[in-house]
Amino acid sequence: MSDSPYQSAGGALKLKGVDVFSKKSKKKKKKNSAKAYLEQISNEPKVNTSTKTIPDNRTPAQKAFDHVKEKRQEERILEKAQKKHKDHVEEFNHKLDQLTEHFDIPKVSWTK
Repeated sequence: MSDSPYQSAGGALKLKGVDVFSKKSKKKKKKNSAKAYLEQISNEPKVNTSTKTIPDNRTPAQKAFDHVKEKRQEERILEKAQKKHKDHVEEFNHKLDQLTEHFDIPKVSWTK
């Protein structure tokens, strides 16, 4: 092993301007635990959020569209809430009975 050509180059590379023994210590960040976060929130003065208003930049057409959309959604919810599961199943079965046999899946077999 002493005859190896790499024997003469012992140790790590030495760079100019860098001190070998000076290591920069990394500062550890303090992690906020859940308890510390809750304490911080409880100590902050309470701000009334209702006084802050967000400006409405929608056009009158957009406002009307949203209003109609909400109305329709409420109607759908009320309509679905009136029917029971049994009614839904009966309605679905009735729809299936009304379909023609054209939509049935044909039986496929190799024997006949």
